Amino acid sequence: MASPILKVEKLTVYQGNYLAVRDVSFELLPGTDTAIVGPNGAGKSTLVKAILDLIPHSTGKIEIFGRPITRLGNLRHQLGYMPQNFIFDRSFPISVGELVGLGWAKESKRKNSFFSRLWRKDQEKSAAVVEALRRTDAYHLRNQAIGTLSGGQLKRVLLAYCLVAPRKLLLLDEAFAGIDVQGATDFYALLNELKREEGWTVLQVSHDIDMVSHHCDRVLCLNQTVVCTGKPEIALSPQNLLATYGPGFSPYKHHH
Repeated sequence: MASPILKVEKLTVYQGNYLAVRDVSFELLPGTDTAIVGPNGAGKSTLVKAILDLIPHSTGKIEIFGRPITRLGNLRHQLGYMPQNFIFDRSFPISVGELVGLGWAKESKRKNSFFSRLWRKDQEKSAAVVEALRRTDAYHLRNQAIGTLSGGQLKRVLLAYCLVAPRKLLLLDEAFAGIDVQGATDFYALLNELKREEGWTVLQVSHDIDMVSHHCDRVLCLNQTVVCTGKPEIALSPQNLLATYGPGFSPYKHHH
């Protein structure tokens, strides 16, 4: 059996005095797409940020690629992250191509001259940016300022940012928020295609139960602690949704 890409054991996270995540344990196997679902305030985004070591955790262990999160070193470049809200100054003068280029990190081991290595790396970076933008259908935006992008365009550009260098694990925090149903459907199709081609393992936070049931391999139902986990047809049963969300919850069904 393959070793897990991500392993979380008995993780507890406080936000100030508030217990946001309690005693959470789960694993992600290579090539899988797992969704974290749960009500507002359930700790979903907090869990993702703790996994990325963006916020501290009180107790528990987090291992990525078999290493503690605090000792990833250069392996951290193999992580891709799309936040729920990409907050930036829309007047900042940076183009789409320049933003995607910031995601490119590759160490050159050639023994030729410094300037030759620098030129080669610049050429490789330019080619990688073009390829990433083409594969996410965002190449036509390459010279556009990021402050002029729509929500859906920005999501594709951020996906290109993740794609421009080799990644093994993608963490998406409400990556489809602010996109209409058709846009989200198209984005999911693109994500699944790239996941197969690149061998990505995906962990995503989502509120869209219908999309999750159609596109994800596994589901983790969270309400501070893990309520249940398993394949969508099991984890998203009426009984498990009731236990996760409480009475009155009714998932919206899209028309596919």
